Amino acid sequence: MSVFREEITLANARDVGNVMDGLIPDTKVRKMTIEAMPDTGAWTLVINEEIRQKLGLAILETSESTLADGKTDTYEVTEGVQIRWKNRSTILPAVVVPDGKYILLGALPLEAMDLMVDPVHQQLVGVHGAEPLHVLC
Repeated sequence: MSVFREEITLANARDVGNVMDGLIPDTKVRKMTIEAMPDTGAWTLVINEEIRQKLGLAILETSESTLADGKTDTYEVTEGVQIRWKNRSTILPAVVVPDGKYILLGALPLEAMDLMVDPVHQQLVGVHGAEPLHVLC
């Protein structure tokens, strides 16, 4: 399967919450639209240090992770990031690979937004059609 990218919008979830609480205007939300590579082998969103700083994301912890090239190291994990793809969104932490070349949209955000990789057409598609299915436990 070849590599493809999808346009997603990332926002600082704390900022989004502050808008909902009336503490800041929507124009103050730190967000950006980027190209991300869907990667079912990654567990969550993987960003680089430049994006972390632009979004103003705090570091909550560190986690040992193994990259696709087999390199295992300790990486920082951020506070929540709102991830939007078309009519779907979720909030999850991001792993920061400081000099990461690619932004990865991992298995957890794909699952949370009811998405799957269509390898034939090289695109993301809804698992249950055009509208996301939200299962409450």
